[in-house]
This record gives sequence, structure tokens and C-alpha cells, in this order.
Amino acid sequence: MALLGREFIAVPDDRKHQIVYKWPDVSIRRFTKAIVNADEVALFVNTGRVVQTMGPGRHDIDADELPGLGILIDAATAGRAYRAELYFVHAREFTGFNFGGRIDDVQDPQTGLIVTLRVFGDYAMRVIDPVTLITNLLGTVDVTDNDSVSGWVSDQLLKVMRTNVTTQIVRNGWPILGLSAYTTDIEQEVIAKGNEQLAAYGVALSRMGNFDINLSPEDSAQLKTLAKDTSYSRLAGSFNQYAAGQMALGAGEGMAKGGEGVGGAFLAAGLGMGGMAAQQPMTPTAPPQAGFAGGAGTGYAGPPPGGAAPAGATCTNCGTANPGGAKFCMSCGQAMAPQTLHCTNCGTELPGGARFCASCGTPTAAAPPV
Repeated sequence: MALLGREFIAVPDDRKHQIVYKWPDVSIRRFTKAIVNADEVALFVNTGRVVQTMGPGRHDIDADELPGLGILIDAATAGRAYRAELYFVHAREFTGFNFGGRIDDVQDPQTGLIVTLRVFGDYAMRVIDPVTLITNLLGTVDVTDNDSVSGWVSDQLLKVMRTNVTTQIVRNGWPILGLSAYTTDIEQEVIAKGNEQLAAYGVALSRMGNFDINLSPEDSAQLKTLAKDTSYSRLAGSFNQYAAGQMALGAGEGMAKGGEGVGGAFLAAGLGMGGMAAQQPMTPTAPPQAGFAGGAGTGYAGPPPGGAAPAGATCTNCGTANPGGAKFCMSCGQAMAPQTLHCTNCGTELPGGARFCASCGTPTAAAPPV
């Protein structure tokens, strides 16, 4: 039975999932029949060199049919056996190989922040040159182990992406938060550049799936927060006005929750800042630039010309000087006195501090006694 069992050589059914299958015996009897399936190529290897190949079909292991085996006849067996390693290489597509990891630290073109890019996905591959695969990859990884082969291919993919994805982002000015819009372009570039790298080893990527480039949770939150702040600053007119609004909202929320620590003084300070921002002359913002709304060039407009805001009234309760237009004291929360007066004789509206009516000359309450 043992003799009969060695009359045929073929890939066992439970090993057909392997990219490469190695026949366990290195002494192959003469006239043994090798069965090579339609999606396979069989190769005889001696001292790391492919000496004979067999395509699909049934072959007699004989030097007359396979001249490359003539030099491998083992004299000790009286020419009845050939000493060689026999590999079966499957040429069909193999799918479901996962890859992923860190690509590189890159600078977001829109915000200038340094973030860490990561990539995850899966790919399909196939052998395009069995001889090159066995010759160049045999001594590097265990070619009979699919995980070893796919792990090596995944490393080559990440190496390609570290160079090409970073180059594409910088060259095209792609915003990091919007990279999903360019997934197809990146995927095609990775396949093309990856196959250039893998061609020397006889394998090729046939397609990719679930391809995703993303950020760490910390970097993603940081970029989204910056995008929100710059967008809202643009809508508010300047960062100072946006900040004043945020302060007032925070004070209101704290008071609504019954917090004793957030009192009228704090709310008044927020309202005072809002009034001060409203009185400031608007500085023209820079022209919009590419990127998310409120991105570079459309955010904080800078301080108003002339430095500090115009001076306002002095609080009658604590003596604090408040900015112009303040309705409540920014120190104690006391309601501010009206900034305008009315003539008691003719009713003409007068500016704050006026001593006499500009219409009829009647003294005001602020005029000194005569």
C-alpha cells in the first residue's frame, strides 16, 4: 500500500487553501505521476534554484519528460529516485488578508496641527510569477504559511503608504478631516505603488476592501474642536465676540442649574464683554481659503484698531470704570445709570454728563448750583 500511495503526487484537499504547498518528501520515485490542477503550477527546486516547472495536467516524473530532472538522479538509488523539493503554487486570487497600523505623523495643511495617521483594511492578492516567488521569497518567509506571506505583504503596503499617502496629502493640500473624500484616489495609488514594490517577489495586489485612513481619538477630537471654534468665530465676527458669547452661555447654564458660585457679577461680566465686543469696530477678515468652513484665513480677526475699547461710565456703587455701553458693572453687577439725559424744560435728549440743554439752555441735574 505504501508503494501504491506514492504513485500519485497532488495537493491534498485540506491544503488547497494554501498559496504554496510543499510536498513532504524530497526523494521522489521515478515514474511517479504528478497531478497539477488548472489553477496550479508545480516547481522542482534544488539548492534554492528552480530546475523544472510543470503546468496543469498529469505528468510522469521522468527525466525524459522533464529534462531538468536529469541532473538530480540520486546514484545511490540506481536512478530510481530524484532528490528535489516539489512546490505547488496556486495562481488563483486569495482574499481576506487584513492589514493596518500607524502610517506617519503628518501636518494638517488646513490647521497646521501635527496628527498621527492610521490605516486599516483588507486586500486580495495572487501569484503572478511562481518562479520569482519561490526564488526570491523562499529564503525570506515561510511561503507555505499564508499568514507569513500576508504579514510580509502587509509590511510592504505600510511602507509604501508611509511615503505615498503623506506625499499626496502635502502635494494636494488635502484636509485631514476630509480624507474620506479621497479614499478612492489613495487606494488606487497604493495598489499601483504596492505592485511596483511586490513585482520583484512574484505577487500582486488584485484589489482592496474596507480601506480606511483615520486618526487617533485624541487627534480627531482636537481637529474637530478647532474646526468648530474657527467656524463659530467667523460667524460671530471675531474670536473675542465668540468667546464673550460662550462666557455668557456658560454663566446662564450655571445659574439654571442652581450653582451658587455663578452669580450676577459673573453674568454681568459676560454681558459687559459682549457689549464691549458689540461697540468695537469690525476689522475686515482675510479672504476665505480652502478647507472646512472657518478654516485658515477666516477665523480670529484680531484686536480692534487703537488698542483698548472706548471708556464708559463709572459705577456709582463701587467706583469701577466700565467699558462703553455696559449695562451692568463688571465688578459688582450693579445696574449702570442711564447714559443719556433729557431736558426738564423741552424734553430734548442730551448726552451723559451734559450740564445745559443744547436746545433751550436749561441747566440739567448734572450742572453745578449757581
